[in-house]
Amino acid sequence: MKKDIILCGVGGQGILSIATIIGEAATEAGIYLKQAEVHGMSQRGGDVQSNLRLSTDPIWSDQIPTGETDVIISMEPMEALRYIAYLSPEGTIVTNNKPFINIPNYPDESALKSELEQLPNVQLDIEAIATELKSPKSANMVLLGMAAPYIEVLSVDQLRKAVSVIFARKGEAVVEANLKAFDRGVEASKK
Repeated sequence: MKKDIILCGVGGQGILSIATIIGEAATEAGIYLKQAEVHGMSQRGGDVQSNLRLSTDPIWSDQIPTGETDVIISMEPMEALRYIAYLSPEGTIVTNNKPFINIPNYPDESALKSELEQLPNVQLDIEAIATELKSPKSANMVLLGMAAPYIEVLSVDQLRKAVSVIFARKGEAVVEANLKAFDRGVEASKK
């Protein structure tokens, strides 16, 4: 089994944390993982994108060919559309539905929403859920929870365990906040 994933968003939104957690789960599961170098601005506000390739068989390239991405996981809806040419016909977009307007010519929100709704997708206001959980910094974990059922080569439980491992050095309160956010995302993906 193989899953090709594009992670995207804006610098400072936690894309690297999502990649780290998926990488930890893949390593623990003993499956093959290739991650392309993260492209984009590492500073807050610039676009960020990374390819993740997971497989039970060896993977020879870390770049996902056009039209072969199984899941686009995006912290920002316009960023999801930026990589639409990479999405396979059977692929899914899992994205935040609230824009992070960081450029003066940001597209009209209703046009953006309309374009996303024409594609196979799961959308949710992840910031609202994280704020409701009193943990606004864990919005990326809500998104990872939403995406977890679509990753398939790793189970939801494997990803959940990796959240605990990655945040363990930050203390039990941070682990619990991120697990709650992850669980709410998983719950939301089932609706």
